[in-house]
Amino acid sequence: MRLVRIPAAALVLCAAAAAGCGLGPGKDQGDVSLTVTRDYGSKVLLQKSDSINESDTVFRVLDRNADVSTRYGGGFVQSVNGLAASQSGGRSSDWFFYVNGIESPIGSAQYDVSGGDRVWWDYRDWTAAMRVPAVVGSWPEPFLHGFQGQRYSTEIACDGSSKPCSRVAAALRTAGVGTTRQGDTGVKIEVFVGPWSRIAGESTPHLLFQGPDRSGVFAHFVGAKKPLLELLNQRGEPAGSIGKGGGLIAALRPGDGPPTWVVTGTDAKGVAAAANLVGADLRDRYAVATQPGAGAIGVPVQ
Repeated sequence: MRLVRIPAAALVLCAAAAAGCGLGPGKDQGDVSLTVTRDYGSKVLLQKSDSINESDTVFRVLDRNADVSTRYGGGFVQSVNGLAASQSGGRSSDWFFYVNGIESPIGSAQYDVSGGDRVWWDYRDWTAAMRVPAVVGSWPEPFLHGFQGQRYSTEIACDGSSKPCSRVAAALRTAGVGTTRQGDTGVKIEVFVGPWSRIAGESTPHLLFQGPDRSGVFAHFVGAKKPLLELLNQRGEPAGSIGKGGGLIAALRPGDGPPTWVVTGTDAKGVAAAANLVGADLRDRYAVATQPGAGAIGVPVQ
């Protein structure tokens, strides 16, 4: 059963109870990475490593490293270092958080962090997309540490030239991630690598035909035989399109399981360009596009 969608995904339910439950600091559990940004990761406000113990939660990590205020009796993060949730001109901005690149279905005071986790808080306009269920900017997560204590295997679904697939596999190996063969059982993250015309028929990549309110990605492909990659701004408005050589790396998560990643493009050249960005230029980005001579383009376009 899916939880009710609430604008401030930065839930801190039971924060007061968690703070007063009498638990001690507990044993050292290693370090987590904390990132605080705004506007879909376009501006980094805070980035550091924090040592955690067994009683730490996502909220406690944030509260220990920033000036945080809450609302609704401690149920939501209202502001971080003075940047507060707001409404203006019919548009709304709030704080959202991700753990290992996945939007959490539970409150930040309920999410127990583990050593190696990457916690990312982002302040963004959510009018065009209330939910963005998964992002690529916490690379190499969730491939390494999974989500909510569950680790995933990784399967590369290659549909096209083998070189981009080998490049993606090499990036995963360098990050310490092993891959499985297609057809292996288990809970896994699928990584589709190939031209859009070859992977568009797959059920999860097919979401990219739809807008960000459905896919969570501020980009989509238009056309079939000679597709264009149309990029959107954070309002969900067209911000330009790419034809030949256009590439895209995005994470999709239609259900409650692990996300599906796509490394795709308008043609083989675009796929190769996108594959070259895996592990190299993803940090703090919701999704990444590329075009000849441009390198990485953060999506949504600012």
